[in-house]
Amino acid sequence: MQWFNVGKIVNTHGIRGEVRVLSRTDFPEERFAVGTKLGLFTPDAKKPITVKIASHRQHKNFELLTFEGYPNINDVEPFKESYLRIAEHDLTELEDNAFYHHEILGCAVYSTEGQELGKITEILETGANDVWEVTPEKGKKHYIPYTEEIVKEVDIDEKKVIIEVIEGLLS
Repeated sequence: MQWFNVGKIVNTHGIRGEVRVLSRTDFPEERFAVGTKLGLFTPDAKKPITVKIASHRQHKNFELLTFEGYPNINDVEPFKESYLRIAEHDLTELEDNAFYHHEILGCAVYSTEGQELGKITEILETGANDVWEVTPEKGKKHYIPYTEEIVKEVDIDEKKVIIEVIEGLLS
């Protein structure tokens, strides 16, 4: 089974079993909803611990969570530096022209003329729109904004993206 990061436990919070989570999801209200089950991957564990969220609230830039069966700080102290992940079968359908990062990473990028430009190696979240880092086999990386003007076609099944190369984009 494949697992996808939704957050990292960076510390405990208080004495009542709350953990401070740095969110890695665009859907924190859904991923951290009360009753949701997540895989908790400690740094040295081979298999995840399944945890069920008992409470969720936001505090500053963090999500504060408690888990059922872990009522105090001593229970959650070993979870520091662990990752919270969601199973692939629990991923929700996205709206049209929206993709999960794992679907985009590794896609080959081609110009509308058919020239291969490289593979998507990183996704930078800039606020207005994502920027895809495209790494060619030789030469320097390109940064492609994910906009309708530039990205013309995304085929997840074929791992292929077609872009319109406008003046100055690849320089």
